[in-house]
Amino acid sequence: MGRSAALFRTSIGLKITMALSGIVFVGFVIGHMFGNLKVYQGAEVFNHYAEGLREFGDPFLQYGQFLWIARAVLIVALVAHVWSAARLTRQSRAARDEGYRKLDSLEFSRTSRSMRWGGVALFAFVVYHLLHLTFGSVHPDFIAGDAYHNLVAGFQSAPVSGVYAVAMIALGLHLYHGVWSAFQTLGINGPRINRWRRPLALVIALIVAVGNLSFPVAVLTGLVA
Repeated sequence: MGRSAALFRTSIGLKITMALSGIVFVGFVIGHMFGNLKVYQGAEVFNHYAEGLREFGDPFLQYGQFLWIARAVLIVALVAHVWSAARLTRQSRAARDEGYRKLDSLEFSRTSRSMRWGGVALFAFVVYHLLHLTFGSVHPDFIAGDAYHNLVAGFQSAPVSGVYAVAMIALGLHLYHGVWSAFQTLGINGPRINRWRRPLALVIALIVAVGNLSFPVAVLTGLVA
């Protein structure tokens, strides 16, 4: 047990923690995006989907219990992701102070260095997104139980759609770097696999980013109303 705890305080262990917790988020954002595509099937289908998430697991789970379990898993993954990222940042700075500036610049690309700030921006967006479309605290026309209306009314605001668009671009960049680096961290590599790491990461990032960007665009253009 002691050795396992010690491992996850090393740079390798921290990177593994980041990769595993990142996989949780990758699965979530893909599922979340595909679920939201039901908005193109109309209000009845989309609201039925939203209500189905609350009823999921019945009769073994109570109403809304599945969502809270999912949120708990995501919170644990978030804490692990942020904690490991913070410790890796401190270790990286300590290494630079000891004269490894050249090694650090070779190890981290411009994208990887931006991951820290991108992660902070995405965290701020997630908080806003929850207050806006989940809890309705910052939504001027929020109607509880009417997910379709809340999405459409929310994205009819150009500033809100603009913030959402910027966040989705940041998410795409975060996914692209995170997915291909997770392969390396978890030892999933080799001549054949390495050929597909970056293309696969790019495809996943584009699917999620473009899919999510389509929602505000569809509302602002009147395709979804």
